[in-house]
Amino acid sequence: AKFINPAGLESLGYNLYRSTDASGEAVTGTPGLEGFGAVAQGFLEISNVQVVEEMVNMIIAQRAYEISSKAIETTDEMLRIANNIRR
Repeated sequence: AKFINPAGLESLGYNLYRSTDASGEAVTGTPGLEGFGAVAQGFLEISNVQVVEEMVNMIIAQRAYEISSKAIETTDEMLRIANNIRR
């Protein structure tokens, strides 16, 4: 099925969607014709994720987390020292 406004579909989770007033009514047709997607039995869908790029992004995020964690630890230690000086 196709919709006039696919962005207007309501997500139900688990790749399920419900039509809404914003999406319009479902238009049905024959797969592979009239702009409808084709269905190929026995084929696997290829991933649309670039594994190397995502690994690099994960490493960058992990390093940013480590740096932030170290900054918080250092700040905590500085405050502890400042409190001890007052005493």
